[in-house]
Amino acid sequence: MTGKRIRVLVVDDSLVFREVIARGISSDPMIEVVGKAVDPYDARDKILQYQPDVMTCDVEMPKMNGIEFIRRLLPQYPLPVIVISTVSEAVFDAMNAGAVDFVTKPDVQAPRNVENFIYDLISKIKIAVNANVTQHLTTKSPNTIETDIKFNQNRVIAIGASTGGTEAIFSVLNQLPPTIPGILIVQHIPPVFSRMFAERMNNQTQLKCKEAQSGDYVEQGKVFIAPGDQHIKIRKVGEKYKVEAFYGDRVNGHCPSVDILFDSVAKEVGHNAIGIILTGMGYDGAKGLLSMRQKGAKTLGQDRQSCVVYGMPKVAYEMGAVERQVSLSNIPRELLSILK
Repeated sequence: MTGKRIRVLVVDDSLVFREVIARGISSDPMIEVVGKAVDPYDARDKILQYQPDVMTCDVEMPKMNGIEFIRRLLPQYPLPVIVISTVSEAVFDAMNAGAVDFVTKPDVQAPRNVENFIYDLISKIKIAVNANVTQHLTTKSPNTIETDIKFNQNRVIAIGASTGGTEAIFSVLNQLPPTIPGILIVQHIPPVFSRMFAERMNNQTQLKCKEAQSGDYVEQGKVFIAPGDQHIKIRKVGEKYKVEAFYGDRVNGHCPSVDILFDSVAKEVGHNAIGIILTGMGYDGAKGLLSMRQKGAKTLGQDRQSCVVYGMPKVAYEMGAVERQVSLSNIPRELLSILK
């Protein structure tokens, strides 16, 4: 979508927040706020009236919460939605319902917080307008692939994702058996939410998932998710691989950065590694995945049809970093067949 302004509908029951959001995002010449709604019923009428390109939606609202609204709305009006929420696990329910992304509600008394919030929201609206919303409606969450195979535990699996990644990662992890070799994940996500996401994956899959910390060892059935404000890499110590988490500058605009993880896996694990790049905007992870492939690692990229945003996998594929492009639902089987 180019040249045309992005038409946005702002849905929030708080007059203060509606105005903060509407004024803030209107400051960008590419964005036009076409309407403001106080609750889901008002929003439904205004969607029909204004036909917006993107909707921002509060999670906590009267009459119907934002999650239920998204769940009911999207099958009829496939519209990119960015949810705005306090720090709570509800954002993951909203992503599961079909939202493209989320932004944390700021403290309106702190001008700096509001400024950062608006900056974040504007960049996410620009990504959301090109998102593939319909893929969510066709993606079913498959069950675990039953396997009693003994895997080579010297293998290491590294995964990178951004926009749309929380659901994509769940879709992959949910099908993997607890005998799988250790997995490291970088998902672009704010701090605090990374820990919540790791706990959610721990509760909803057969794997032991946690937010990565320095000193963790990569082991069978364990999944380490990068903290939202730290890079992670691994180092070979004897026969094992040890995780290092550290603060640092943004790389490719991100901390944590997928490239930092992939580069360390290329260097330390070489041909025993498997790299997977999932949905997301930008190019983080493409060069690192190429390094992995050049060192003999197997590499997979999510295909265009199943991505919410076909950005990172596209750059990696065009660079020659992706050995095979696979739909999201087939990635677990493909991964298991490589491991066999």
